[in-house]
Amino acid sequence: MLRLSSGILLCFLFPCLALSADPVARKGQPNIIYILSDDLAQGDVGCYGQKLIKTPNLDRMAKEGTRFTQAYCGTSVCAPSRTSLMTGLHMGHAPVRANWEIAKGEGQLPLPANTVTVASILKDSGYATACVGKWGMGMFDTTGSPLKRGFDHFFGYNCQRHAHSYFPAYLYNDAERIPLAGNNGVGGGEAYAQELIQRDAEQWLRANHAQPFFLFYAITLPHGRHEIDDLGEYATTDWTPLQKAYAAQVTRLDSDVGRLLALLKELKVDDNTLMMVSGDNGSSFNETSDIGRRFDQSMGGKLRGFKRGMYEGGLRQAAIARWPGVVTAGRVCEEPWAFWDFLPTAAELAGAKLPVGYQTDGHSLTTMLRGGPAPQRDYFYWELHEQSFIQAVRFGDWKAVRNGPNEPIELYDLKSDSGEKNDVAASHGELVAKAETLLKDAHRDDPNWPVFATQKQRQEWRKSRSAK
Repeated sequence: MLRLSSGILLCFLFPCLALSADPVARKGQPNIIYILSDDLAQGDVGCYGQKLIKTPNLDRMAKEGTRFTQAYCGTSVCAPSRTSLMTGLHMGHAPVRANWEIAKGEGQLPLPANTVTVASILKDSGYATACVGKWGMGMFDTTGSPLKRGFDHFFGYNCQRHAHSYFPAYLYNDAERIPLAGNNGVGGGEAYAQELIQRDAEQWLRANHAQPFFLFYAITLPHGRHEIDDLGEYATTDWTPLQKAYAAQVTRLDSDVGRLLALLKELKVDDNTLMMVSGDNGSSFNETSDIGRRFDQSMGGKLRGFKRGMYEGGLRQAAIARWPGVVTAGRVCEEPWAFWDFLPTAAELAGAKLPVGYQTDGHSLTTMLRGGPAPQRDYFYWELHEQSFIQAVRFGDWKAVRNGPNEPIELYDLKSDSGEKNDVAASHGELVAKAETLLKDAHRDDPNWPVFATQKQRQEWRKSRSAK
């Protein structure tokens, strides 16, 4: 049971100041909530086939909205994937292309000055904007601060490493560090961070629901460390402690989604709110691991791979959209889309214009959300600069993977082989040549992301940069 002192409650349940509602801006502009779960996999959710972990609210969202089977993240780790979602850029153009901790204290490589984000576009169009949960794209004294990238309000963790603790010694309210008395930051305490973050999201919605709003709810669940304040129904299973905790984290995520759905109805804004839920990458566990095996995260081998890889299991993630009367209810959509489509989608829904000279890699999904076809495009592209430089490109139903700059291109037919078991590159030379051209053309060189063949080379380069 969560225990909070009255002092902590006063710190967090602060009165948010609602901005005055603009009837002109209100007309035709839907509210937008994007709930981004840290590491939620398709195989974790009941409506995708999970049998052991209970997710009734996400399952209800799928019945009342659309569930996507081929929704792609920005790439298969946290910071760059979030960067793609916020900027509308794929990894060949995005300013952040891997997790890169640049400070000894807190913080990751920040978004550059003047970076266009979904929040900045919507704020300029009259929306109240908030980010709660985890940011990971720049501390408050950098150009990547959420408060400089379009958000009126922030609450939670800024640094990804800090977010590993669910009982942290402090959280941030905007840029102010708020201590949590009784928490040690290393595995125990009185205040469960997710409860405080959830309450802040609810308080902010209550204060700002009279005008168009955009809430980016970046929930840390079910990312490790796998700490939970209540194991609930899983406490009496014969599972391992890790399995119990993981299942409870996913169900806690689900229950907090349910709380938001109930609040939207209470505030009478449910029918004017697009809510989207997704993971930030695919499964974070190998299918043979303690978690992967118990909960069948590969869904019987349907998807290959996991976090930090370029196979479908690391790039596809659970994704559901709900907007009563607008998003098609009960639909299972097999057509692909990707994180970089969110920015142009939000802009179109808000009636907002992109800044002069800004070119997104994405396409608006508004027609698709209403039951129509996915937008036409030439390809989807991913890269990652964590170990060696790895890439993938999808064109039509063909998917090419290159697991290093000196590695051969693998080719898969996703229409007949979603599990990427059969590399057919040897028999499709013309398609391999096309893939090679796309992999080259989609990548734009960036001084922060030189191409290295090994993780050691990258680490040595980063060390030399930090020393300057």
